[in-house]
Amino acid sequence: MDYFVGDTEYFKGIKKIEFEGKKSRNPLAFKFYDAKKMIAGKTMEEHLRFATAYWHSFCADGADPFGSATIKFPFKKSDPMENALAKADAAFEFITKIGTPYYCFHDADVAPGSEDARTYEKNYHLVADALLARQKASKVKLLWNTANVFTHPFFMNGAATNPDFAVVSRAALQVKNCLDVNVQLGGENYVFWGGREGYMTLLNTNMKREREHLARFLTMARDYGRSIGFKGTFLIEPKPMEPTKHQYDFDAATTIGFIREFGLQDDFKCNIEANHATLAGHTFAHDLQVCTDSGMLGSVDANQGDNQNGWDTDEFPSNVYETTLAMIAILKNGGLGTGGLNFDAKIRRNSTDPEDIFLAHIGGMDSFAFGLEVAQKIIDEGVFDGFIKERYASFDSGNGKLFEEGKLNLGDLASLGRDAEIIQKSGKQEYLQNLLNSYLLG
Repeated sequence: MDYFVGDTEYFKGIKKIEFEGKKSRNPLAFKFYDAKKMIAGKTMEEHLRFATAYWHSFCADGADPFGSATIKFPFKKSDPMENALAKADAAFEFITKIGTPYYCFHDADVAPGSEDARTYEKNYHLVADALLARQKASKVKLLWNTANVFTHPFFMNGAATNPDFAVVSRAALQVKNCLDVNVQLGGENYVFWGGREGYMTLLNTNMKREREHLARFLTMARDYGRSIGFKGTFLIEPKPMEPTKHQYDFDAATTIGFIREFGLQDDFKCNIEANHATLAGHTFAHDLQVCTDSGMLGSVDANQGDNQNGWDTDEFPSNVYETTLAMIAILKNGGLGTGGLNFDAKIRRNSTDPEDIFLAHIGGMDSFAFGLEVAQKIIDEGVFDGFIKERYASFDSGNGKLFEEGKLNLGDLASLGRDAEIIQKSGKQEYLQNLLNSYLLG
């Protein structure tokens, strides 16, 4: 047996998922993800650094605004602490069977919450001890954790940006405990998602003050984390709206601007989620490229949205066009560093069999593995890079190069413009799209 099982095996009949190749018709096998396959000097496992999201995989029960829960968890217990420990056993069994080397969680995912802060702390640290024991037994590592400071009614007006100082202090209590647990569990990153760090109307909001409070809070968290030995990267996850109307971390560019405005760039990077990028009106690849160009790509939440739905549907990634373009950006970034590809995705409300969570992860892992191989081939052959280089060749020499180097003023540029010979050149978009298809379709 090469997977973790506690006192009870919760996913009976499902063994460790193995690679069988693209000709396999076994639904419980990888078709493209071969963890130890070497690509450009690293294994697929090292390139992709997959993580399982605790909240969607072991907490999301299929409930939505129009219907109650449909998914029955095999580990469910009536006592909250017994349930937390059984959930941990089920989680590590699943993670080791599916083969993601990492996992991620919110504090509220792993331990029962409480109105009473001291009970919250006690429960959280008891479960953290249990998680550490399971990490040691299974060799699974913590990619990142975070504080859920958006679900409880305490946080209906925000956490660090709340107009009530008492709420800001309660948020700090949770973040401090999460950082303590992160160091205990050897977390490689720590994430802030501003779920309610934004506003619904400017009629009751001092936006300048709220943004400054958020920056101060993040600075305090960074200083505390460093003081207790956290050496990883702090990550901010952009999202434009939902649950608030306008969130302060709207997209990658906005978040990077915030990080730099408040002098946090030495410690903070972005955690980019595909579905959040599309909600902001961008493509997944766009926000990844913005981060890559700025040296601010920290980690990735791997999912996708639905073009016909205007909200965060958190579907498992299956669009290989998107995963290929994403992997081109990630590879050109030099990889994910201490980050990873975390499946911030949930099975559909009507996917109710225990095996469905395996099938969903298999599809997502295969989609990114396929995208990795195609992306590396595209980079190795250099056709797209060569086209782009040629398209901007006028800036590689002569006056174009002087312009890029800042050696011309506006008057110089205008004088050159009087006699400029402008020749229309096609951007060849259709050719390039067809070329991408030829790589994807073999």
